[in-house]
Amino acid sequence: MPSLASTRTRKRKRGASDRGHSLRLAFQELREMIVYGKLLPGTWLIEAELAERLGFSRTPIRGALHWLQRERYVLASGNGSKIRMIVAPLTKEDARELYSIIGHLEGLGARSTAQLPLTARTDVLSRIQEYNAGLAELGQKHRSEANRIFELDMNFHRTIVEASAGPRLLELHKTIQPQAERYWRLYASAILDELDKSVAEHQRIIKAISEGDADSAEAGIQINWAHGVERLSRVIDNIGERGSWKS
Repeated sequence: MPSLASTRTRKRKRGASDRGHSLRLAFQELREMIVYGKLLPGTWLIEAELAERLGFSRTPIRGALHWLQRERYVLASGNGSKIRMIVAPLTKEDARELYSIIGHLEGLGARSTAQLPLTARTDVLSRIQEYNAGLAELGQKHRSEANRIFELDMNFHRTIVEASAGPRLLELHKTIQPQAERYWRLYASAILDELDKSVAEHQRIIKAISEGDADSAEAGIQINWAHGVERLSRVIDNIGERGSWKS
């Protein structure tokens, strides 16, 4: 017969496990709402309202907001007892930093992928060529399918990284990529006119990987992200920084 102490220990472990699960779920749901624009940049975040909306108690919501703050999806505004959480604004400065980081991370992945044996590269090349062909087709038809374009572009980049990256690089990429997704999803409809430029940059990356040219593959990815943030910056200049007090 189990002792009272062991029974209490199991209950505490289950309780901690349940709390941890609720926290992760709340974090994932709130992050998705931010990334997909269901919580717009600059939106005030009120614990009680979010708890009721998502069906959680306030404790995991509070923990999730602090987690989101650490990952820069949420910012604290105000001072003293009047501090409130808001969805982080989308700004040119933030975009430049974010795109630079991702460009360097993916550059490392592209370098490693270009150094894979030819047989391993062949499968990667087939997939990324297919994704890029899909992007080119949508661009030529001038079809504003923002979600489809995003999926193809994301799959292109993710395939290159996942083909050869180690666990640390994969984890870093997985953590930072959704932050860039916020910009893409909210500004995508205004970037479609320049899709052909991104397709051409992708084609140069494909060529470098097919030739086993690690330097050019790494540089190609970094250039693609650098040019991407320039295109994004022009859009932000026209539309304004969403959620920014400077707008």
